[in-house]
Amino acid sequence: MAEEDNSQDKTEEPSQRKLDKAAEDGQVLTSKEMFVFTSLIMGLMVLTSIPFFAQEFLAIWKNFFLFDLNYIINVSPFSGLEKMIKYVIYITLIVGVPLIITILITQMAMGGINFAPKGFYFKSNRINLLSGLKRIFSSKGLVELIKSLFKVGLLGGITFSVIYFNIKDIIYLSERNLYTALSNLLDNFPELTIFLLIALGFIAVFDFMWQKYTHIEKLKMTIKEVKDEHKDTDGSPEVKQKIRRLQNEISNRAATQTAALDNVKDASAIITNPTHFAVAIKYEVGESGAPIILAMGRGMIAEKIIKLADESKVTVFQSPLLARALYFTGEIGKEISENLYSAVASVLAYIFKIERGEETDYPDFEIPDEMAFDEYGKKLNKNEG
Repeated sequence: MAEEDNSQDKTEEPSQRKLDKAAEDGQVLTSKEMFVFTSLIMGLMVLTSIPFFAQEFLAIWKNFFLFDLNYIINVSPFSGLEKMIKYVIYITLIVGVPLIITILITQMAMGGINFAPKGFYFKSNRINLLSGLKRIFSSKGLVELIKSLFKVGLLGGITFSVIYFNIKDIIYLSERNLYTALSNLLDNFPELTIFLLIALGFIAVFDFMWQKYTHIEKLKMTIKEVKDEHKDTDGSPEVKQKIRRLQNEISNRAATQTAALDNVKDASAIITNPTHFAVAIKYEVGESGAPIILAMGRGMIAEKIIKLADESKVTVFQSPLLARALYFTGEIGKEISENLYSAVASVLAYIFKIERGEETDYPDFEIPDEMAFDEYGKKLNKNEG
């Protein structure tokens, strides 16, 4: 038997993205039998909750069908029509509004309310004879046929049984007037309503479960589709690997900077920008090696370095260009870049003289063009810093 969808290789459950896209196309979970069941219950609740509503309804329709010669001569036909329209509107509002609300709530509980303009677009396969035959002879079409036959048989059987066991009362209805006959029908057949509701309830539950199953089966995905979707949403494995590597580098760098805060007290000077960047350097006079970076950081780490420097009486020197150059080219525990020897030497010489109480001029030094960075680490002209 032909199938509407070839799902032999569609083994994966639909993703939320696939479900959302289907909803945009108007494909949402719904069940007509559930609508029938809940609407019938609400209709009966409306009729039974309004005092004398059924009796008033019968009286109204009795007047529509019973009239004599005097009524025909003296009463305008338009007055009767006007009265009938008024009652029809009245009854429609009382019964129709709760039914509409019930249908909306039922759909919200099943698959949600979704207005999809795409669902109104013209699709040629809807009038395609071959596509129509495929739908009819598909497994879904077969189940719909069996369900319809079962529904007709079950409801018909229940109705026949109730009529059969109340046949005597039905026979005598012909001897009564219209009003009394209709009243007796309402009074003598409550069991018919109960049995029909139970039957419709079973049918509605079965139909909902079947519709849910077919809805999910139709939207199932192949393994390739799942992988492609993950690529679209999360990026390719190569990109994700690169992102993870960068995240690890940032995390490790932050951990290293935090751990190095204990070394600030041993620094010879702190170069700042003035608060966004801070680099703690150490240099022992007489040693042959270059100055070493003990700690560095930006933002909150920089603020902590400056605070610790104040507590440890370490001199803080403000030089935005030099601080950024040290930060973006240096590593904690390593010597500073050779291109910054001259600038750092000038700063340290100035600081050492100040600490010894000697008078000296403010250091005049230059930062090489290739060592000039903005706050984001991009190279700039040193005059911009």
